[in-house]
Amino acid sequence: MQKILSYLRRAVQEYDLIENGDRIAVGVSGGKDSLVLLAALRAFQRFGLYDYQLEAITLDPQFGGVPTDYAPAAAFCQELGIPYHVIPTEIGKIVFDVRKEAHPCSLCAKMRRGALHDQAKELGCNKLALGHHNDDAIETFMMNLFIEGRIGCYAPKSYLSRKDLTLIRPLSFVPEREIIRYAKKQIPEIVKSKCPVDGHTSRETMKQFIYAQERENPGFKKRIFGAMRRANVDGWGGKTFIRNLADDDLSTNGKPERFHLLEAEIARRLKEGQYADLGN
Repeated sequence: MQKILSYLRRAVQEYDLIENGDRIAVGVSGGKDSLVLLAALRAFQRFGLYDYQLEAITLDPQFGGVPTDYAPAAAFCQELGIPYHVIPTEIGKIVFDVRKEAHPCSLCAKMRRGALHDQAKELGCNKLALGHHNDDAIETFMMNLFIEGRIGCYAPKSYLSRKDLTLIRPLSFVPEREIIRYAKKQIPEIVKSKCPVDGHTSRETMKQFIYAQERENPGFKKRIFGAMRRANVDGWGGKTFIRNLADDDLSTNGKPERFHLLEAEIARRLKEGQYADLGN
């Protein structure tokens, strides 16, 4: 948990995810990501850096018209001392039986988000925490690029003005491998997804593509995420890569000092003819 908490604290500070007095609803599917998020937020709460409350919410899609057994998630929440709420829905029926969607993920996600937002507000929460980790962000960015032909991703923090609700993703810096490692050791049982298309989606295809690229080109994921941050794609730059243009030093042409010094050094070497062998 120490590594996960280090990543979580960094995200909280970088994006101002948590403040004193927050009442945070945590979306819990029963899978590894959401349960690790719940455990991490509870552990972070005990540090006393921020005064906030937690509520755990599960939306049961009831795939095939059958309620899901969330007893393992309920037991885990009880162990952590976090109130747990299971909300039955007809999302599974609408998506697969009524609409019969050929590509159901988009509609399912949209309906789940809406229901989660409403339930969070009913519980008096001002924030909703979701369990997306670092690999999720990279996959989403790559899917948007390859499939939709655009540069974009979900944001680590976003405010929904219509709901007066802030979405936060505290695991944004946590690699999936760390979540898997912790879940295997510390979470007694996860709730397996009963979604009919689980494991057969565009996201799973992209996950495998990225995995192959990482094996062939170590550091591939780190470079992709670094590019997202430096370009401040959908707010991923955070405090590190956002600057106030009014504070720029005109003598450095608005560039960070390290780049200005590098340019000066290159100019000096060019003047001395050190790069003459490179030609024009």
